Amino acid sequence: VCPRGQRTDDNKICRECTGSPDRYDWLYLGFMAMLPLILHWFFIEWYSGKKSFSALLQHITALLECSVAAIVTLLISDPVGSLHIRSCKVKKLSDWYTMLYNPSPDYITTVHCTQEAVYPLYTIVFIYYAFCLVLMMLLRPLLVKKIARGLGKSDRFKSIYAALYFFPILTVLQAVGGGLLYYAFPYIILVVSLVTLAVYMSASEVESFKDLLVPKKRLVVLFSHWLLHAYGIISISKLDKLEQNLPLLALVPAPTLFYLVTAKYTEPSRILSEGGNGL
Repeated sequence: VCPRGQRTDDNKICRECTGSPDRYDWLYLGFMAMLPLILHWFFIEWYSGKKSFSALLQHITALLECSVAAIVTLLISDPVGSLHIRSCKVKKLSDWYTMLYNPSPDYITTVHCTQEAVYPLYTIVFIYYAFCLVLMMLLRPLLVKKIARGLGKSDRFKSIYAALYFFPILTVLQAVGGGLLYYAFPYIILVVSLVTLAVYMSASEVESFKDLLVPKKRLVVLFSHWLLHAYGIISISKLDKLEQNLPLLALVPAPTLFYLVTAKYTEPSRILSEGGNGL
């Protein structure tokens, strides 16, 4: 087993990690950093009801909490005091699960050589989540108590209670599926953002461009999904060849346009009426 911040080379000798995360590594860390923020925003919106001003302040506070947590996490990572971090290069999926490869030379005694071969991509996420949780518990209750009085005592803190549930879930997800997420997150972003956009537009009964403009909150939701689409496309392409990859960003509005063009043909009442006429 190598000390933290080191991994074995081809000759099985521990070497200090002196590299820097590449573009894909940063995109992965960005994805893991976005997860609690998106969940914060979802539950704030879900439980705020019609208190739009209260929800807006809570959205801003959640963004502040996650941003400060990310900055502090980077500052305390090696090298301390810098926003840059040193890392080991991810070579294969098994690098994330070294605990599964402890050898048993004589089939009796197990040699425990578990280490963070993908330093610090595995543990830095846990540190970030811990800071997010601490900052939320320090800032959000005071804010909610002052600005969300109209929600009632039972509903006032539900978005905070929700975070107390999803943070352990995210922690377990990273602990068990960190390596799988590392390779699959671009596709997860695209699929989830497409599904949630379709569900939202369907639930909001959006059938034309005019419906997207009123209320203005729909535009915020639409642009948020577009940003996620763009993030997923960038993560898949890695922008290795700008002249080939940048035109792919023109596909970002395509799902929305497709939905608006085809919505009138899939409206349930129309399908039922046409089915009744056919019978």
